Amino acid sequence: MAFALDGMRVAGLAENRGSILWVQDRNAIRLNGRPYRPGLPAELRARVIHVAAKSPEDALFALEEGLRCRDLACVIGELAGNPKALGLTASRRLSLAAERYGVPLFLIRLDAQRDLSSARMRWEVRSSASPPKPWNAEAPGTPSWRAELFRARGCRQGEWILRDDGTKLVASTAHGAAPDHGDLAAAPGDRSLAAF
Repeated sequence: MAFALDGMRVAGLAENRGSILWVQDRNAIRLNGRPYRPGLPAELRARVIHVAAKSPEDALFALEEGLRCRDLACVIGELAGNPKALGLTASRRLSLAAERYGVPLFLIRLDAQRDLSSARMRWEVRSSASPPKPWNAEAPGTPSWRAELFRARGCRQGEWILRDDGTKLVASTAHGAAPDHGDLAAAPGDRSLAAF
């Protein structure tokens, strides 16, 4: 969610007060659980519309229909694994709908292998070691992730370490460069952000 929110901020969509459609297939719910509203930022709690789809096909249908609704701030989809339904044709349909209707799409594939896709940006995100707390190096640190942008049209590829500082997603290069507060990928301009 932090990744999607930061993408919206970079794309200039953070002020959009529309609802957020969050679609999960049954296996994604089993792996990741449902969105926990009290854990969401306060300004988003009442705006999330959750769809629990029985199958990947139903989830893809809900995602595509959601992208056609210009009143949505964005659409978030979670699919488990590499479902056959999410082939190159289906990903192209989603990308075209996101671009045509101007609704950003963030598609998260849990426990999936890299596969063909027509997405404008493709990230692989996995857990990373937390930075130590300054007052106690053995205390649990802030959750961190290693994000690799391995395919992007018009954006630089690379790896970053991400952590949420409470207000925004903070990034540093995976090789220890100075922190960068956002702008991991260039804003899409007049095109919608479709990231898988």
